[in-house]
Amino acid sequence: MKLRLSVIALAVLGFAGVAQAGEPVSFLLNWVAGGDHAPYYYAQKMGWYKKAGIDLTLLQGKGSAVAAQAAGAGANTFGLADMTTVLVAIGKGANETAVINIYANYPGGFYWLKSSGIKSVKDLAGKKIGNPPGDAARALWPALAKANGIDPNSVTWVNVGPGAKLAALKAGRVDAVTEFYNEHHTYKAQLGSDMGYLAWKDAGLNPYGNSIVVNGTFLKVHRATVAAFVQVTQNAFATCVAHPKPCIQALVEANSGLQFDSQMVNWHEVEQLMSDKTSQTMALGWFDPKRMDETYNLVKTYVGLGKPFDVTKYYTNAFLDKSIKMKAVPFTN
Repeated sequence: MKLRLSVIALAVLGFAGVAQAGEPVSFLLNWVAGGDHAPYYYAQKMGWYKKAGIDLTLLQGKGSAVAAQAAGAGANTFGLADMTTVLVAIGKGANETAVINIYANYPGGFYWLKSSGIKSVKDLAGKKIGNPPGDAARALWPALAKANGIDPNSVTWVNVGPGAKLAALKAGRVDAVTEFYNEHHTYKAQLGSDMGYLAWKDAGLNPYGNSIVVNGTFLKVHRATVAAFVQVTQNAFATCVAHPKPCIQALVEANSGLQFDSQMVNWHEVEQLMSDKTSQTMALGWFDPKRMDETYNLVKTYVGLGKPFDVTKYYTNAFLDKSIKMKAVPFTN
């Protein structure tokens, strides 16, 4: 993908006036700001949302479930959340529509110490796995276990907070932990050659990951604003793939405590999560109907839905520019 900043900027400027001038919009992130959020901060710094008629407020998140519920209830206009979590929220009555996919590859993975003798999912039988209570990984684990021919009840889940997982693993309090791939560099730095890793997508489970959803009522009334938001955001991600340094700089400037170098590494890991055949051939952010059906059926079977629904009514590719495609970025271990 070869995109010039000037071309992208002109494209974004072309959306100015599409939304009602200065329309207030709130966007709740899935978690505290990090490299994966750089495009939003860059577009805001460059004034792209403002030029498109959007008065955007970016909010730090407290998890995908919170973001999905907030957007579904209308407490926030947009939310960034794991697609499996979004589907669970919709099954419980949340009114929201997914408008752009960010993680085409499921970001979850297992980390362990090679010295423990663990080499595969099957080796986790009889072991302790650390992650936060209520984490999506626990709900999806039965599907992964089935795909690898082991009893889902053969592991013991240990409650470990997001910031304590690596320490618990190093101290031997757990045998393995679940973690998103955009923290891969942190584990590699701490565990070195003793780091064992397996991406869930390579172990037989690859539902859609983080995606942006919009409140359904807002979408009906402010379709032009949603279109402008999606187009600016899609362009921002394309820009950051082509020229990451200014984007990471904008992120660091807006969020004290973040270090440029580590967030740059984080971003390059995010690029790997964004890249698959669909994002490379259809459009950056595109939802493949077959993958969405598979993700829905996975959630319905292993997580549970309060009420089944027609998943095709809760996502759309209508606002995406098909000329913007993702480059091929192979996963690295």
